[in-house]
Amino acid sequence: MAMDTTIRPTTAGATGSTLGTRANASARLVQSRAAEPATDTATDNSAAGAAPAAAPLRSRAASIGGALQDQVARAQQALDYLDQVAGQLESVKGELSSRLAGARSATRQQASSAQLNTQVRQLVSTLAARRKKAGGGVDSNLNFSSKPAVQRFRIHGLDLASLRSSGPQSLAFSVGGIGGPQLSVNIDPSQTDEEIAAAVNQALAPMGVNAGLDGQGGFVFTTPESNWPAVKDSIAISGRGRVGTEEVAPELAPQQWTGNGGNGNGSGDALRASLREVVQALERVRRSRDAASNALSAATVEMTQATTPPPEAQDAAQEFATTASNPDYESLLSLTSALVGVSRERVLALLGLKQS
Repeated sequence: MAMDTTIRPTTAGATGSTLGTRANASARLVQSRAAEPATDTATDNSAAGAAPAAAPLRSRAASIGGALQDQVARAQQALDYLDQVAGQLESVKGELSSRLAGARSATRQQASSAQLNTQVRQLVSTLAARRKKAGGGVDSNLNFSSKPAVQRFRIHGLDLASLRSSGPQSLAFSVGGIGGPQLSVNIDPSQTDEEIAAAVNQALAPMGVNAGLDGQGGFVFTTPESNWPAVKDSIAISGRGRVGTEEVAPELAPQQWTGNGGNGNGSGDALRASLREVVQALERVRRSRDAASNALSAATVEMTQATTPPPEAQDAAQEFATTASNPDYESLLSLTSALVGVSRERVLALLGLKQS
């Protein structure tokens, strides 16, 4: 049976982000522009040797400190985003506490309900913008990680009970388009839950998907959020064809915090339950903010301790100087291409690193 099998994972993370005021000059690095491969489009011998030399310069520069710049940018964006979420959670918490504090007139109660609804809508909007604003390190449950955030999901009809009921079997998984890998796994009912999950994970991991147990007799799968669009509608299993997927809902449900039916007129018990959830969410945000702050501090210390430029930086600087000393057309083309996007802010940031 022919199966669609290609996956093209992408790299999550913050790109092109300008860092804020929390980090000092040594932390204000901006991601280098990705190297653009030079292609020789010449069709005659006279043009064959005129291929731009910009690619080696730019690719060399882009490789210097790239991972560290990603770490700094991801942590800084996460801090900014978590601060915004924390402020909105505090507003919701204050309104809920005020409503539970005592009886109010009908007019004041109506105004309070409208205010709470507005605050919840703002929070829901902020949570919906997480993937764009949080730098790629904050997941849907507001947990921060130095690695790219992942999407958790389930595969319809794939659980431990269904696998055990079919007896010993071999399953082949594929993810993506036509022509990619199709990896198999042997399942035996005598295996433990953990062994079955590990086997499924081993088959899917090369395709950018990981499998684990959800504690309720089922599997929970994860893939980087940037990879989710390429995965969600393209998983196939031998004998079943394409299978459906379902995102695991975030633990936070602000829409329910206004009370019964989300109309802002909930009972005291409903409001108290909402207040507990808000307090728990605030505690999670504080832990994530501490983790992001620690990651940013560690990256800053690493940069300030790097008093000697790495060999790659020295090589790139020498190559740049050599190219600049040749005032021919090819050299000028290489230099101007390498300097595209180098703003005044970048130069100042680099000078700040040198002086620190």
